Amino acid sequence: MRVLGINAVFHDPAAALVVDGETVAAAEEERFSRRKHGKRPVPFSAWELPEKSAAWCLEHGGVAAGDLDAVAYSFDPGLALPAHEMGLNDPWDPLRLEYARQAPGFLAEALPGLDPEAVRFVPHHVAHAASAGPASPHPDSAVLVLDGRGESASHLAGRYEGDRLEVLATQALPESLGLVYEELTAHLGFLRSSDEYKVMALASYGKPRFLSFLRQQVHATGKGGFEAHGVDWEALAPARAPGEPWTQDHADLAASTQACLEEVLLELTHWLHGEAAGRALTMAGGVALNCVANSRIAAEGPFEDVWVQPASGDAGTALGGALHLAAGLGERTSPMPGADLGRGWTDEELRQWLDRAAVPYERPHDIAETVAEELARDGIVAWFQGRSEYGPRALGHRSLLAHPGRADNLERLNRVKGREEFRPVAPMVLAERAGKVFDGPLPSPYMLFVHDVAKSWRDRIPAVVHVDGTARIQSVDARQEPAVARMLSAFEQRTGLPVVVNTSLNTAGRPMVDDPRDALECFGSAPVDLLAIGPYAVRRGRAYT
Repeated sequence: MRVLGINAVFHDPAAALVVDGETVAAAEEERFSRRKHGKRPVPFSAWELPEKSAAWCLEHGGVAAGDLDAVAYSFDPGLALPAHEMGLNDPWDPLRLEYARQAPGFLAEALPGLDPEAVRFVPHHVAHAASAGPASPHPDSAVLVLDGRGESASHLAGRYEGDRLEVLATQALPESLGLVYEELTAHLGFLRSSDEYKVMALASYGKPRFLSFLRQQVHATGKGGFEAHGVDWEALAPARAPGEPWTQDHADLAASTQACLEEVLLELTHWLHGEAAGRALTMAGGVALNCVANSRIAAEGPFEDVWVQPASGDAGTALGGALHLAAGLGERTSPMPGADLGRGWTDEELRQWLDRAAVPYERPHDIAETVAEELARDGIVAWFQGRSEYGPRALGHRSLLAHPGRADNLERLNRVKGREEFRPVAPMVLAERAGKVFDGPLPSPYMLFVHDVAKSWRDRIPAVVHVDGTARIQSVDARQEPAVARMLSAFEQRTGLPVVVNTSLNTAGRPMVDDPRDALECFGSAPVDLLAIGPYAVRRGRAYT
């Protein structure tokens, strides 16, 4: 059974291919188009499809469009109410719904040979849920989905037994934790539906002194839902214009909203555990990318295990929609094998790229040792290895690496990337060493939780310690990531530090690097000392004979 998943209606357009219940490929359109998030989530863009990522998924899987058994489109326009009935002020929403209704025809034009009758609408939050429960390593789980909006809701709570979903609660619009956080993002001068993670970072610099006020507008109902609508942000702190300096009021507002969000999520998980029981909670939806909240759920919630989909945003609904349809067609689906589901190149193909670019390069005995040596000398390394990641996190395939023991490397990397000074960078660490340095949910392979840094280590790895003493770690299993593991071991042998700084291989406002051309362009335009691309090393300002 061959099923293609498509996400297109809001933002983060993506495609995924599931064959005989196995996830074969998944990729976001932004990595091909080089347009951050693929498009803006406005009604006028709903017709835009992930044509390039869909074509690549089919090519990678050796599947012709005409041979697909089904195509999942992760939005069902038949479930949507008129915007005014949902309390939304969006006069152009009918245009979005009409584009969604016409998606089968649009897809047939984009993928020649596709039968439009093969396209099925999958409810948006069901697609999110299927990217969590069935994609996780837990055969049975409770599932929690929270985002800005779907057709007419912003939340789904349920229970998975194998591939079968039982919906236990939903929350109708306009109540939406995701939209509240988006509104705050815009109020603080950032780009909504894009920069919410910046608000989470800024919250660490503030105190939740507006929390009691926010609780009046944003709180759980005790019945599996919540109220979250109509916050008067201006009454709490003046709006910040983009590019203006932030004030303590702005940081305190971010901290207050973050704390309020965490409280509501904890109440929702306790309610869900009472209804669904079980030991495992799986999560998806844009709110599930809030790693600070995830950590509180793991630490204070009722579930023993918490698993979060690494592509929790709308991109993940492409995979979830495909898994949901495959199960509905009788397939037994399997957990996703990892987040490295995108494009990759052979060593020979990478060599041809380097020759075509006419850049000097070498092929050392072990690229991991070469990178460890450069990092130990305090060089910055662009790391391009294997297949690209699905989701927003750099997980050792498209990364910028640096020495964690130099405190100024945080500022240095933020300058390289053109980022705000308050944003942290993350550490990667061997799984077997993580518990000695970090306290929090382990393993943590997808950077979706924050961990307290042990006090004895904070002065040793200052570049990765956030202002509140935490770090968003990636634990590395040598069986899954052998090259990264060798590099970490080699770095520790040279420095005594089991940690390396890892941030995404891109510059501000641009998608993460995906193909070799992207890697070479980023290396050529940013002050990076070494590009490790497959087994090859390209050094800044060095010629080879």
